[in-house]
Amino acid sequence: MSSTQENEKPTESRTGRNKQRYNSKGERLVAGVVPLTEDKRFVMLIQSTRRKGWVLPKGGWESDEECAEAAEREAWEEAGICVRIDYDLGDIPETRAPKKNAKDKCLYRFFEATVTRQEDMWPEAHKRERQWMTFAQAKDALATRPELLEALSRCTMCR
Repeated sequence: MSSTQENEKPTESRTGRNKQRYNSKGERLVAGVVPLTEDKRFVMLIQSTRRKGWVLPKGGWESDEECAEAAEREAWEEAGICVRIDYDLGDIPETRAPKKNAKDKCLYRFFEATVTRQEDMWPEAHKRERQWMTFAQAKDALATRPELLEALSRCTMCR
């Protein structure tokens, strides 16, 4: 992300799914980050808005952006962080049963990222808490989300 883009962060989250990408199986494509401190000792998790508990910043990959750009955008909207993408952690299929149909199933693409800046105000600050955690704390917090746990296990964070 260019420094100009970094300084012009949107104050509201994108909404709707009119630009949402789906693959040939009808799975919604989701991009996210495993946001780490520079020393890789801590990962930032955010509170889920749909269910209790903690999650990694993630969201729909839209048709007007590259996957890594979507991951950076989600990090900003949901966690109020600017990140440097370090590694592509690959695709992670959702293992939970879809709620209603195939479009409820997701294919995740996570990126390991270093947090370069953390802001006090961000688009979803009013509805999300964020917290730095150790690997063990994050592993426990993500225990019911196998796809997020897999992303955490693929990163190079200190264990």
